[in-house]
Amino acid sequence: MTTITDPVIGRWYKDFENNLTFKVVAIDTKDETIDVQYANGDLGEYDNDAWYASTFDYIEDPEDWSAPFDDLETDDLGYSDTDVHARPEREDLDISDYLD
Repeated sequence: MTTITDPVIGRWYKDFENNLTFKVVAIDTKDETIDVQYANGDLGEYDNDAWYASTFDYIEDPEDWSAPFDDLETDDLGYSDTDVHARPEREDLDISDYLD
């Protein structure tokens, strides 16, 4: 099986032959290379020939994709709202819950 999926920056993939999960972080059209970051934090690179000769396919974002980046601050992950937004129980709803 060879890859038929094109690389997309920010998209997660799985290498089924080697059981590796990674995200495409850059595509260099001049050098025809695809830069990736594996789920463990390591960086890698594929050329176009290697990409399309591989066994890669799209996957959903891993649940704990930020694990290799434990030393990052919340702002570094792209979140701008650090408040916890819990959903109130429906029977306890009051108009003031929405106005807060």
